[in-house]
Amino acid sequence: MVNAEQLKKLGIGPQWVDALNSTFDRFGIATPEQQGAFIGQCGHECGHFKVLEENLNYRAATLMRLWPRRFPTLEVANQYAGNPKKIANMVYANRMGNRDEASGDGYRFRGRGCIQLTGHTNYHHAGKALGVDFVMEPDLVATPQYAALTAGWFWSTHNCNALAAASNWVGLTKKINGGTIGLDDRIHHTQLALNTLMA
Repeated sequence: MVNAEQLKKLGIGPQWVDALNSTFDRFGIATPEQQGAFIGQCGHECGHFKVLEENLNYRAATLMRLWPRRFPTLEVANQYAGNPKKIANMVYANRMGNRDEASGDGYRFRGRGCIQLTGHTNYHHAGKALGVDFVMEPDLVATPQYAALTAGWFWSTHNCNALAAASNWVGLTKKINGGTIGLDDRIHHTQLALNTLMA
């Protein structure tokens, strides 16, 4: 169990106490190592538990760098730059259970929560597991309770407890991120959380 005092030391607001504890309880995230790793990884993913929705407000040059195949020229990128809804509908179209660009699924099922839940398929399966219809109410995933619970669902379905128990920070980061982006920051936050939980 985490308490408000521990979270305060980590720069996390008291509104997360119940959300985190119910997530730990439900998904068997039981040891200080597992809880510390969960807090550390989520802290990196969602800006210290302050950003619960993906920011897709990109400039043209950034779009070309992030998705070179989808935005091959400045002319194409300029049609989307600065328009998060249009960008999401384009880059997430026909992927992760989403329909085409015109359907609006890309923006509807953009990344939300502590471990950016993204795409119709993930919203559907997380909702089934938690008994909540996230497909019809996707914004629920951006509330502390469901931001934490959907992250717990992801953690559980990707066997992250075992990686946390083994202090395999690279493997854990790859499970969550798909690569090792932000590895040093994730390790830093995990160590801070471990030190606080074990004090």
